[in-house]
Amino acid sequence: MTRLQAVVPVLIGGAMALGQAPWGLVFPMFAALALFAAQGAGQSSPRRAAWYAFRVGFGYFSVALHWIVYPFLVEPDLFAWMAPFAAVLLPAGLSLFWAGGAWLGQRLGGGRAGWALGLIIAELARAHLFTGFPWVQFADAYLDTVTAPQIANFGAQGLTVLLIALAAVASVGAGRGWRGWILPVAISGVLAVPLGPDVAPASADAPIVRLVQPNAPQEDKWNPLKVEEFYQRMLAASAADGSPDLIVWPETAVPWLLSAGDPLLAEVAEVAGGVPVALGINRGQDGLYYNSLALVRAGGEVFGTYDKRHLVPFGEYVPFGEALASLGIHGLAASDGAAFAAGQPSAALEVPNIGRIWPLICYEGIFPGLSDGAQDARMILLVTNDAWFGPKAGPLQHLAQARLRAIETGVPVVRVANTGVSAVMDGQGAVVASLGLGAQGFIDVALPDRGARPLYSVLGPWPLSIGVIAILCMILLRRRYKPIDPEGQSL
Repeated sequence: MTRLQAVVPVLIGGAMALGQAPWGLVFPMFAALALFAAQGAGQSSPRRAAWYAFRVGFGYFSVALHWIVYPFLVEPDLFAWMAPFAAVLLPAGLSLFWAGGAWLGQRLGGGRAGWALGLIIAELARAHLFTGFPWVQFADAYLDTVTAPQIANFGAQGLTVLLIALAAVASVGAGRGWRGWILPVAISGVLAVPLGPDVAPASADAPIVRLVQPNAPQEDKWNPLKVEEFYQRMLAASAADGSPDLIVWPETAVPWLLSAGDPLLAEVAEVAGGVPVALGINRGQDGLYYNSLALVRAGGEVFGTYDKRHLVPFGEYVPFGEALASLGIHGLAASDGAAFAAGQPSAALEVPNIGRIWPLICYEGIFPGLSDGAQDARMILLVTNDAWFGPKAGPLQHLAQARLRAIETGVPVVRVANTGVSAVMDGQGAVVASLGLGAQGFIDVALPDRGARPLYSVLGPWPLSIGVIAILCMILLRRRYKPIDPEGQSL
């Protein structure tokens, strides 16, 4: 194998990644996926198939998730040395899913059906195993194309499965001269046709939500010399002219515990003029600490709280920390005060003049299942601090996933971020209004009406995935047990 041959799979993966935000080059994404199908299906052994898929995956995840180094640069004196390891180890770890899927697909019969089956299983495993990481799925790239309406029918998971299967079909002629690439290129072009969803006007009596974005850089957010400045920015935005029905501050908006914040909450309520305020704040109870959302009304009274349920591994908790504590290894468990504890499943929160809202905090917005309870809600409220994710790619990819949740549920999403992008999305995933990255201020937005309930919210993510897997398995079984004619030719 020449050096060029060794690098080509990495380049294919990198080309696939260009479909993701911030680039949005969807056309080469599917074409590269079809090339991956053609070459991956042609590997001569499970080991070679796995090694090929690993290199494609490494190219894909290295480019798409290049922003993963930024959290380690917030305090560079302490953590910058870890950034190169993160830049290599995360893509390598995710690529192992693709390698394992390719190995399995080849063992089950290989060919394009085996390739597709293996990659589908790999992507489903990546989205669900080890707490799951369904970031930069292929479907994420198609939000502003003619393909996006299928998200309402099949969800991001289902559309990803369909794209993999379609790439396998489209690649059938690949390798037979330039004519073999007419079909993959044509399909790639059709799938990538731009189509922005129509933004339906809000009802005349729609509630008004104020999104407050203080723009506190992560390296300064907890600086004692600057905390007051960021707090005053949010107070000023909350006191500004207008008639909102709800004011929203971002995740961990203030550096105080909820239990110690009575004077603070009273001040927030006072400047808001009695308008309810939803704000991100940490909460302590029974020796445990939670990343929480609190609803505050006149007099500083807290009339609802939500504790984040799906925490970030190694960012908000250490996996198996409690087990290690039981073995005498302390300092990593939530019960030691060294990590956040996961909240319990909870119901929607009630807000006057709006109704039921379904709360999510930051990382939770990437998991479709955590929005299942939003069907009876007037809106999904997602507060986040994307300053951790760097200046562009990470926050924009996170925003894309919030749009997916709006399409899958048909419920408007109000997303408030510390440094942006803060936005309101209607039930079709269209961004109605937003505050961009690095902007400071607030916007008042009329809450869009709920859309019709999508098919996906009725059927869930699994029927399509199981159906496609069953078809691929039947193709592989038919190939394995296909009769042989007397001349020894496969029938």
